[in-house]
Amino acid sequence: MPHECPVCHSRLEVTALACPTCQTRLEGRFAVNEFAALPPEQLEILRLFVKTRGNLKEMERILGVSYPTVRARFETLLRSLGYEEGPAADVAAERAAVLEQLERGEISADEAAELLRALKKR
Repeated sequence: MPHECPVCHSRLEVTALACPTCQTRLEGRFAVNEFAALPPEQLEILRLFVKTRGNLKEMERILGVSYPTVRARFETLLRSLGYEEGPAADVAAERAAVLEQLERGEISADEAAELLRALKKR
């Protein structure tokens, strides 16, 4: 389900529901839960988290990425859901970005280490 207006990028709201069997339609304003607004990649992390019963090491194995990358993706998911905020979340997001750049080969291990050390000093 799209969650963002393609024109102005505001959050979309559900205003109609329909039964595919009897064609009944309900119109109004319906609240969606926080999971319905997740982008597909974060929804997939959530599904995998549930499937592995919260075992991040197993998620690491399935995704074929490093444990810090899995942890960073999970922290990004938590922030998207509004469960984690503040300066610590900002540093976690920056750390995740550095680790993903390293994983994609965009920066060297030395560059990543330097960036991570700088983040740790904050």
